[in-house]
Amino acid sequence: MLTVFYLLLILTVGRCSDDLNFDIKTVGVGDDVNLTCTRQKSSGLKATLFWVRLVSGKFPELLGGTFVFDYEGVNKTPHITTKQEPGTFLLQIHETKLSDTGLYYCIKINRLEMTFLNATFLRIKGPEPDITAVIQVPPSDPVRPGDSVTLQCSVLSDSENKTCPGEHSVYWFRAGSDESQPSLIYAHGNSGDECERSPQTHSPQKCVYSFSKKVSSSDAGTYYCAVATCGEILFGNGTKLEIEGNCRTF
Repeated sequence: MLTVFYLLLILTVGRCSDDLNFDIKTVGVGDDVNLTCTRQKSSGLKATLFWVRLVSGKFPELLGGTFVFDYEGVNKTPHITTKQEPGTFLLQIHETKLSDTGLYYCIKINRLEMTFLNATFLRIKGPEPDITAVIQVPPSDPVRPGDSVTLQCSVLSDSENKTCPGEHSVYWFRAGSDESQPSLIYAHGNSGDECERSPQTHSPQKCVYSFSKKVSSSDAGTYYCAVATCGEILFGNGTKLEIEGNCRTF
């Protein structure tokens, strides 16, 4: 049955979508979702219905199937369930994940004719980052080879409205003066000792991260502070480190 289904999905024979209903649905991570497809018994007793998921870069995924006539069979996994309810074919997604984002089709197949009944683009929205700013301040004094330099990065966050579990992670990247790709040079631990909270009500939490090293002429470039939180990476504005005495010969 699966072989026939995928052949029908790939081939253009007997494909119809004149009555396709398209919808867009946005939910948060962890929410439960119900998608319904009308089940008409008069469309032929041998007709079958399928829920299919299309995700960019992947093959179509068959989530479950049923008949147009009353049928008690249930396709169930811990995450996805398809089953009949009066007049409908129901798709249930339990505790959605970001990977559930995609296009969901309800398809009817009757005597090798495929009809797309409805389509729903399901967007799973993750928690918003609580980081409000990533600020870098350049060194105030000239830097010469052999000097010890400390770069600082201030991370401001709205800790009262924090939606992501765990602490954020902070990394330092360096892009050389030859415009090479940034490379990771340092990662901070998650001790939380760098953070302080202002006594003022509704004021942001401020965490200051420092990175120190003894520089040579080859350390010139732009240094970026990056904060990983809520599945995203937020970069600071960058600190350009110029080493006095550097010169280029042409």
